[in-house]
Amino acid sequence: MTVVLNEKENGVTNIFASTSVEIGTVDPALLVGGVLGTLAYFVVGVAVLATGFLVLDLMTPGNLRHQVYVDKNPNAAILLASNHLALAIIVVTAILTSSDGFAQGLADSAVYGLFAIVLQAIALRLMNAFLPGKLVALVQDPKMCGAAWAVGVSLLSIGLVNAAALT
Repeated sequence: MTVVLNEKENGVTNIFASTSVEIGTVDPALLVGGVLGTLAYFVVGVAVLATGFLVLDLMTPGNLRHQVYVDKNPNAAILLASNHLALAIIVVTAILTSSDGFAQGLADSAVYGLFAIVLQAIALRLMNAFLPGKLVALVQDPKMCGAAWAVGVSLLSIGLVNAAALT
């Protein structure tokens, strides 16, 4: 596309008498491929988060979803939010550091994401075994307590280390 400006506009001489602007082309196949790739990585990420929720639900007494969204239990919400944030950081890192090949990149992201769930679960079990009190049982306490924040920050910290360790 070429844009031509008048030599005189309102009595003033235009020093850009003729300017050419290249807009470029759009490759629809490349665009569709990018959108489909985005969708695939999104599905992997959401699947890892959903699986992480299910594992955390199995590790804590009662129905975690009910405790967070119906009972509005703050301790359960802190634990769930911290675990989700840790897993999201790991998934984002796994996606960003995954192989350049599409299929291998998806596989990398899924495997590292699932491995992160296992590591987060082990960390929670170890905290529950070695720290005073039953930390996973605190999700049933309707009164917010400092231990929930400590466990939440610990899970987030472990998630950050896990993300940094991805190779």
